[in-house]
Amino acid sequence: MRTLSTLIGNSQKLDGGAMFGNAPRALWERWMTPDAQNRIDLGCRALLVQEDERNILVETGIGAFFSPELKQRFGVQEEHHVLLDSLAERGLSDADIDIVLLTHLHFDHAGGLLAAWEPGKSARLLFPNARFITGRRQWQRACNPHSRDRASYVPELLELLDASGRLELLDEHGDSASLGPDWRFHWSDGHTPGQLLPEIAMPDGPVVFSGDLIPGAPWVHLPITMGYDRFPEGLIEEKQALLDSLLARNGRLLFTHDPQIAMGWVVRDGKGRYGLTDIQETVLQLRA
Repeated sequence: MRTLSTLIGNSQKLDGGAMFGNAPRALWERWMTPDAQNRIDLGCRALLVQEDERNILVETGIGAFFSPELKQRFGVQEEHHVLLDSLAERGLSDADIDIVLLTHLHFDHAGGLLAAWEPGKSARLLFPNARFITGRRQWQRACNPHSRDRASYVPELLELLDASGRLELLDEHGDSASLGPDWRFHWSDGHTPGQLLPEIAMPDGPVVFSGDLIPGAPWVHLPITMGYDRFPEGLIEEKQALLDSLLARNGRLLFTHDPQIAMGWVVRDGKGRYGLTDIQETVLQLRA
């Protein structure tokens, strides 16, 4: 049996213009209302997959590892590590997680691997019994970043992951030794090289954790990209391929950054525009 549940992590406020790329504010503020500093609310949602007596966590969000001044710079709203509270609500701790799957290694997706910041203390890796899985090309990018995205990675985290002896790097045409052949992945380079998006088979259609290819419901609209994307035109093509695939198979998207919408079925209207139906604000024990 397989069970899916969404978990809330730390939230952020980031500049709306950066999050919506070349879309004008007059358009994107219909979807997300900015504050006086032009920032919009963003979530960091993780997915807990429980199967075969294993606890598999997809993403860890931004966590609380930043110092207070960096928390303020990047709009982190809570002082404590919210994801750990969400796990506790399910009767789990970080020590109960067997596998952590990371779509990519930007700090707002992998920072939750680290313990909350404490003055005078070094970074500390959580999830002591877990194997950590990410894409090989994403790992290579993180270890040798471009000047454009260098600030998105945390060198101390990479060092801790490497030293753990529990890091598994996936290639595009191979299976995960830890997860097994039943897990399917979609690969994307438009946001960052080697982003992997897991697809979980469910009886009523697949669920894809869409990472930063489609970070929230507004980005389902095909032309909408983020200013953080390295190759927006390629990302739009990747997005269309994924949406068409899910549309043909009655599939759903599960969002990491949408502050209100966790999941929805992909639909397309008479003008060819993609959208969502049967939207859910949270996913609690979706069973297969």
